Amino acid sequence: MSAKPEHYDVIVKPVITEKATMASEANAVVFQVAREATKPQIKEAVEALFGVKVKAVNTTLTKGKAKRFRGRPGVRSDVKKAYVTLEEGNSIDVTTGL
Repeated sequence: MSAKPEHYDVIVKPVITEKATMASEANAVVFQVAREATKPQIKEAVEALFGVKVKAVNTTLTKGKAKRFRGRPGVRSDVKKAYVTLEEGNSIDVTTGL
């Protein structure tokens, strides 16, 4: 399966946080994905872009918080994250670029 341009639209960027690092010990990687991306699309994109086998995809939708930017009220954008569990023996090093 080769990488198609729309695969790059599905996956926005990897999430590198303490929680994401703990998930990587359980053979999972966390990506920020497009809001309208579905689990099958995410699975297909990860398999095509990184050449790995995906076991499961869990998603979370985080609503944007109301914050103040330079004293003015504003709203952070909503973010969809995908926790992608990989099959045994597969790994993705998110610290290197794509």
